[in-house]
Amino acid sequence: MSTKRAIIAPAEKNRRRSRTILYVSLAVVAIVLIVAVSLASRVPKTASNAPTSANIKVGDAAPEFAVATTNGPFDLKTVLASGKPVFLEVFATWCPHCQRETTTIDGLYKRYGDKVGFVGVSGSQYAIDQSSPESQMDVIGFQQQFHVTYPIAYDGELDVANKYLQGGFPTIVVVDKSGKIAYINSGEIDGKELAAQLQKVL
Repeated sequence: MSTKRAIIAPAEKNRRRSRTILYVSLAVVAIVLIVAVSLASRVPKTASNAPTSANIKVGDAAPEFAVATTNGPFDLKTVLASGKPVFLEVFATWCPHCQRETTTIDGLYKRYGDKVGFVGVSGSQYAIDQSSPESQMDVIGFQQQFHVTYPIAYDGELDVANKYLQGGFPTIVVVDKSGKIAYINSGEIDGKELAAQLQKVL
């Protein structure tokens, strides 16, 4: 009798262990599924968080800046002196909203590039991998990967970001011909809205 018990006990122990492992595995799978569904169903932010927010508003004089872009030098004062309004984007290469907005801005540049001074300026210290430092090569890589046709610039000092960024990437600013800020917003902005803002300053 005792021998029989000795044989049954390990078998019962194994069955219990198998059941425990099965329940734990099912619980882990359930947790993973819940997390995956919740991440997939999250509403995306309208803008990627930025480290700073400049103290400017519509009607203010646009702070001066000058950068070296992929299409040559861009000086706000010089462009305004030529009688053109300015379309400024402060972007981060790692920002998915900025990456998608390139298509919208490319379309606007094609339509208004001869009447408006367009420029995109990097505003983050981090590169597209979100960990290594931003560099000129990272900005050029961004231009090539997302087929950017409008002029963009690397700003290692983050001078433009400190003057214009509104706490979100991308920040888009329209400056009228007199040098006043006519429009400022952040996030992925519809092309129709941006075109309407450009029409107002032309």
